[in-house]
Amino acid sequence: MNLRSHRNFIVLALLPALLIYALFVFVPVIWSAYYGFFNWSGIGEAKFIGIKNYIEIMQDPVFWRSLKNNFIFVLAAVFGQVPIALVLAVLLHKSNMLQRFLRSAIFLPMVLSTVVIGMIWQYIYHPQIGILNFLLESLGLESWKLQWLSDNKIAIYSLLPPLIWSFVGLYLIIFISALQNIPGEVHDAAKIDGASGLRKLVSISIPMIWGTIQVAIILCISGSLKSFDLVYIMTKGGPAHATELLATYMYNSTFTSYRYGFGSAISTTIVVISLLLIGTSQWLTSRRGKK
Repeated sequence: MNLRSHRNFIVLALLPALLIYALFVFVPVIWSAYYGFFNWSGIGEAKFIGIKNYIEIMQDPVFWRSLKNNFIFVLAAVFGQVPIALVLAVLLHKSNMLQRFLRSAIFLPMVLSTVVIGMIWQYIYHPQIGILNFLLESLGLESWKLQWLSDNKIAIYSLLPPLIWSFVGLYLIIFISALQNIPGEVHDAAKIDGASGLRKLVSISIPMIWGTIQVAIILCISGSLKSFDLVYIMTKGGPAHATELLATYMYNSTFTSYRYGFGSAISTTIVVISLLLIGTSQWLTSRRGKK
């Protein structure tokens, strides 16, 4: 089989998947962007109103509160999930029985339903029967007991531990796979040169899996910007929009008032913000990778 035939075969093999992906991803995004210029209730005639939906979004303080909260989620994911998963991957990338058990335990939240995770953490944070306040009281730290999900000053930060805990297992498996794919000859050469421990990790292992780390950062950003279910289960965006995210803002604006045109404008805005953040992160990490 010559090179041209080989390429044609690859294109034909990928074409069905690409068509399905385009149908269920690109077409809805374009359709949503289109309806963002209309006043539409979901049924009946859509009235063209230009960029009024986008102007309303920019003037809505709840949108800016949601954007701020989403940035907090993005930072927690990038600087929480990725470093923790990387450290755990370095510690658990070998394959003895204890390490396999620990990997499975850390990956377990990925198997659980988000509803279950949300309910577990609701009980942990419960002001009367929650284990967190119980432990604080047992340690003589009664003054540290708080209304973790009801206080609008700390509610958004209370959602960060379950967010990080839920997805560390995914990045752990990704990083373990990347570390295990580093050729053994590289480790042997490093050993001969006297590199070991932290020096070997910083100078050899991390640079060789830097592309994987970039992919993990993209997944963190995109996943954080579309976070919905965990927040909706635990707080529904409250109290007083203190935990409102862009996705919950879109949901509440669309389905509580039947403003599908406005909701489409919000979803398009989320896509644009996501692309800007991912592009910025790729530019920064690419510069870091070239140094």
